[in-house]
Amino acid sequence: MRGAEEKQATMFSYVSQEARIPQNHPLRKLREMIDPLLKNMSPQFTRMYSDVGRTSIPPEYLLRASLVQILYTIRSERLLMEELDYNLLFRWFVGLSMDDKVWDHSVFSKNRDRLLEADIATKFLKQVLGLAREHDLISDEHFTVDGTLIEAWAGHKSFVKKDGPAGKTPDDPGNPTVNFHGEERKNDTHQSTTDPEARLYKKGSGKESKLSFMGHVVMENRHGLVVATSYTQATGKAERSAAWKMMKKVKGKRKGRLTCGGDKNYDTHGLVDEMRNLNVTLHAAQNTKRRGGSAIDDRTTRHVGYEISQWKRKMVEEIFGWAKTIGLMRKTRHKGVERGGWMFTFTTAVYNLIRIRNLIGATG
Repeated sequence: MRGAEEKQATMFSYVSQEARIPQNHPLRKLREMIDPLLKNMSPQFTRMYSDVGRTSIPPEYLLRASLVQILYTIRSERLLMEELDYNLLFRWFVGLSMDDKVWDHSVFSKNRDRLLEADIATKFLKQVLGLAREHDLISDEHFTVDGTLIEAWAGHKSFVKKDGPAGKTPDDPGNPTVNFHGEERKNDTHQSTTDPEARLYKKGSGKESKLSFMGHVVMENRHGLVVATSYTQATGKAERSAAWKMMKKVKGKRKGRLTCGGDKNYDTHGLVDEMRNLNVTLHAAQNTKRRGGSAIDDRTTRHVGYEISQWKRKMVEEIFGWAKTIGLMRKTRHKGVERGGWMFTFTTAVYNLIRIRNLIGATG
């Protein structure tokens, strides 16, 4: 017999929010992993806030909600708040009960700015790496460095002369007609009015130029986890400069020699010498077409470790691929180096969490 459609909703639910989340759901394991990390960061959170004034959104909620936004590729804070309003899984993960009121998207963004000022993304990445070390998942000797182009949230129409006169009244204020055909446009003379820190850059000859930034990572070679990040303006020397700075931090007080793999872009005499001064052997791919020949000589390439570094370095593309397809980093939604860098670092920390969860599950 056909059942009748019931229009009247029940007033009460006798199933708890906890019971509605499947015991084998992937977010359960992730929540078990991050809760101790956030507890360790509690003293840092306390120092961020005053003892008086209105109560803010708990920083733990802000980070868990940002993590959900990355994992589920939610494109905006407005949509994230909408999802939190009716999605019980997201509410449970963030820490909200079924009856808690969801914040306004602008309030959420404003509160998250405090995390940026305290560089919480870097400290969160450090906590995640501590978790990886507990499970012996990180190499302390062998690393890979690489960078990727991240498109800025700015269009070509916003790229105008720095000292140029104010333009005429546009025919369409929302989408004006701009003709820059035949105009020489350079970063020295032009600047984006939407994101002044973005730089016009192209990957290579024959490629289109885009307003962009660059995201850089140092990956350990054992399991492909990110151990250091950098986020810079897009320039031809940004990758090599960032590589040296990041490896200097990774080197720290380690006394032994490290290896650092990379692609042909890192094969320069200057970078090889700088790395040697850090007691780091650069295992970059040889660029035999470079003027003056490759800076990587037979003293490096004859060792089996060089071959292993070249094989391992391709794993870094998995990090960039995940960050761009899942983590919304193909085209950043945040303007400037500081905001974009915060999100880039936090996204790589989330990638590490997913990787660690999978590795623990495979070995445990």
